Amino acid sequence: MSLLRQGSSYLVVGLVQLVGDWAVFVAATALGMPAAPGNLLGRVSGMLLGFWLNGRYTFARDGEHRLGWPRFVRFLLLWAVLTAISTLLVTLAAEHLGLRYAWLAKPLVEGALAGLSFLLMRTLIFR
Repeated sequence: MSLLRQGSSYLVVGLVQLVGDWAVFVAATALGMPAAPGNLLGRVSGMLLGFWLNGRYTFARDGEHRLGWPRFVRFLLLWAVLTAISTLLVTLAAEHLGLRYAWLAKPLVEGALAGLSFLLMRTLIFR
């Protein structure tokens, strides 16, 4: 599989996820939800869509999707670790810089984690 093709597809899927995740986070926190649960709600909102799109298109091989329960379990474990890191960083931004800066920090945090996520998904989840 072409690293360039996978990377391009992963970027498109990731941007769709990021926009949805960020919009849910901003909406939830603007309505009064604390940053940590708001971040979790946003990440959950993009999780299933991302798993399906990446398994169906990004990491597919010869037209065969790369989905299934074993991959989904590995995906959930990776997602949980990355979500904990994301939530910690976004919460710290909200506490130390304020909510509006946390809104701005979230896409940066998620973007930084995306590179790590791509490598781990390529080698551990959708292998």
